[in-house]
Amino acid sequence: MSKKLRKTYGKADAPSTVALMRLIETQSKITVANWTLNYAEQKLLPLFLKRCPNDERPAHAIAAAREWLDGKVKLPYVKNIILNECHAAARELDDNPVAQAAARAIGQSAGSIHAAPHSLGLYFYAAAAVGYDRLGLDADEAEYEVIAEEVCADYTAALRVVAVENEPNPAVCKWNC
Repeated sequence: MSKKLRKTYGKADAPSTVALMRLIETQSKITVANWTLNYAEQKLLPLFLKRCPNDERPAHAIAAAREWLDGKVKLPYVKNIILNECHAAARELDDNPVAQAAARAIGQSAGSIHAAPHSLGLYFYAAAAVGYDRLGLDADEAEYEVIAEEVCADYTAALRVVAVENEPNPAVCKWNC
């Protein structure tokens, strides 16, 4: 691999990303967290496990986040798993960009339980994971950005399915991108 790979794809100022952000802002933190966890479990965990079948750390982060949503554990317990298991798995995978990006995306999904803007991080890392999985590591940047747009559309569609119309308690989102 001759070029330095990007950790994420997608653009924060792209119309599709801005539309996703506006939709996220209309939903409760619980809706956002459940949506990101479901998406990560259905779309990204399989990519990770295809390359790291014996590493359960990202799956453990999803499970711990769900336990928090169910009121069974405290947030520090989940944060420890996110940081010391899921993100640690990602840091160990410099030689496996698909699994690394998938683990980072899963970590962002688990992090959405305490901060809804983490849901956008899932998108950016998912775009890299899916792009590297589909195109390999040597495609043109423009090809990866096409995949990022497809991932954004899929992710947005998944939120529209579970979105609560006129949500009375929308999440507070301070976007840092």
